[in-house]
Amino acid sequence: MSMILSQLFNGASLSSILLLIALGLSITFGLMNVINMAHGEFIMIGAYMAYLAQQFFQKNVPHEYFSLYYVVAIPLAFGVAFAVGWLLEVILIRHLYGRPLDSLLATWGVSLVMQQLARTIFGAQNVAVQAPAWLEGGLKINADLILPYKRLFIIGLAAFCIVIIYFYLYRSKGGRKTRAVMQNRNMAACLGISTRKLDAQAFAFGSGMAGIAGCALSLLGSIGPTIGSNYIVDAFMVVVLGGIGQIAGAVAGALGIGVFNTAFEYLTSASLGKVLVFTLIIAFLQWRPSGLVSVKSRTLD
Repeated sequence: MSMILSQLFNGASLSSILLLIALGLSITFGLMNVINMAHGEFIMIGAYMAYLAQQFFQKNVPHEYFSLYYVVAIPLAFGVAFAVGWLLEVILIRHLYGRPLDSLLATWGVSLVMQQLARTIFGAQNVAVQAPAWLEGGLKINADLILPYKRLFIIGLAAFCIVIIYFYLYRSKGGRKTRAVMQNRNMAACLGISTRKLDAQAFAFGSGMAGIAGCALSLLGSIGPTIGSNYIVDAFMVVVLGGIGQIAGAVAGALGIGVFNTAFEYLTSASLGKVLVFTLIIAFLQWRPSGLVSVKSRTLD
């Protein structure tokens, strides 16, 4: 039983990471139909912001306050990724709306440029981020089951982000505008909604969410210029499986992929587990192409 609970917890932990990555991608993809292959590099930005915050606290802050660096790193990761995302949308993305293949190639090129820039600044070798003292250790359930505080924190962080996004999308004026543009862009524009401004805000916000995901990933291992590339495919799977632009679908898709992936890897191997998850997703999308949750509307262009 302890082994089963441990695998379920590992699956929930992986799901929370995938969810943090896919939340911003779901909004961007659902709102603008832009395939952003550089989304993984915003994860990298968030991870390196955690590393820079750690370095700053080590050199300039008394040792007893070192553990507070991570409290600073989370908003820093979001802010820097948000700013870079806004800049990328203004310079490049807004000129590629309605051209999905061009946007795919352009953002793939941007991802390569950002990876090389990270190698130039931080070096090609991976760097480590030391977890703060209050995240060391774990919650002991019994002699065979210990839940690490790091992973519990990541699960809590993902839940907090879901609540914030839910209240924004369904309880705020800006969220209503965002959902209107997702359902019918032309009609929303005719009613006076500035779709260009909304696109820039949504793209920047999605990039900021990826920055938070990168900050969370820095707790689990070393970080490098290609850290985002390891998760971008799984994030797209979460978005497609859950339903384009659907937060509830993203939660369900991330949970399903995380749990099944962990279970299959435990029962078989890492590579075969991935194959089985891909096979199940392909089979499911054959039956339900719109994903787990689809937009309900009378007409959809």
